[in-house]
Amino acid sequence: MSAPILVTGAAGGRQGSTGNRVLQLLIEHGVQVRALVHRVDERSERLRDLGAEVVAGDLLDPDLVRQAIQGVKRAYFTFPVDDGLLEATTIFAQAAREAGTELVVNMSQLQDTSPAPSFRNLQHRLADQIFDWAQVGAVHLSAPPFFENVRALIGRTVSEQDTIFLPWGEGDAVFPLVGAEDCAQMAAALLLAPGTPDQKRYNLISETPTVNEIVNTLSSVLKRPIKYIPITDERWVEAVKERINPHAVDHLSSLWRYFRSAGRPKAGPEIGEPIQRVTRQQPQTLEEFFRLNAAAFGGVR
Repeated sequence: MSAPILVTGAAGGRQGSTGNRVLQLLIEHGVQVRALVHRVDERSERLRDLGAEVVAGDLLDPDLVRQAIQGVKRAYFTFPVDDGLLEATTIFAQAAREAGTELVVNMSQLQDTSPAPSFRNLQHRLADQIFDWAQVGAVHLSAPPFFENVRALIGRTVSEQDTIFLPWGEGDAVFPLVGAEDCAQMAAALLLAPGTPDQKRYNLISETPTVNEIVNTLSSVLKRPIKYIPITDERWVEAVKERINPHAVDHLSSLWRYFRSAGRPKAGPEIGEPIQRVTRQQPQTLEEFFRLNAAAFGGVR
């Protein structure tokens, strides 16, 4: 594979950081990678040290995106939970079409609900259509919240108070989850495959625990009792508004309301199957994730 693979979100962020992990996996396979990052900093320098070609700029800049995708046949697209998804998708899809790109692996969201549970989720559905209309060989990875999102939401209060404060109902609501590592492994496997996949959407759910099961699993891993205290949406928004952008707050608040009332099934025939089939490895479990990240919750005591 002589043409470079373009990876957006390559510097990574504070939670799932799938772009950064996809880049690492591609480089481990000896593939030339072009990393699109928002700015030049110590994170982008680490990418250069790994052997990636680094292009700095904004996905909302059409000229920059055209420059980044020149000579690219395959690309990974992800966009942070913030304003601008539809604009960035349109710019990227047009540039990919002009460049003759044959495969775009697109990190999307769950599509199996009607109506969409949040405005952000609706945007993802529209973004998927934009990629399809552009005819750039788009493959959509439809993912629920990541294990890493759970860690970000509850790590501090579990560490400090052995307590989870969230508006997740009384404990019986089902929350589909997946590890960002498995999503990155899926994306890398598809980008590295010799041909283009026939399947155009993969539903990536590895577990469907209830809130009580999430709490019990964490308690077992940490070897101490963790309490769950349901709070109102308003109290949660007030607690996080200084550290989470308004777009993400609106999205997450809508998701909590949806999961509390959706009555989702505990499991289905596709749970974990696409991950196992494409990556040829078992999906990471929530228990495994908690064990690997025990320090983020105050450690085992």
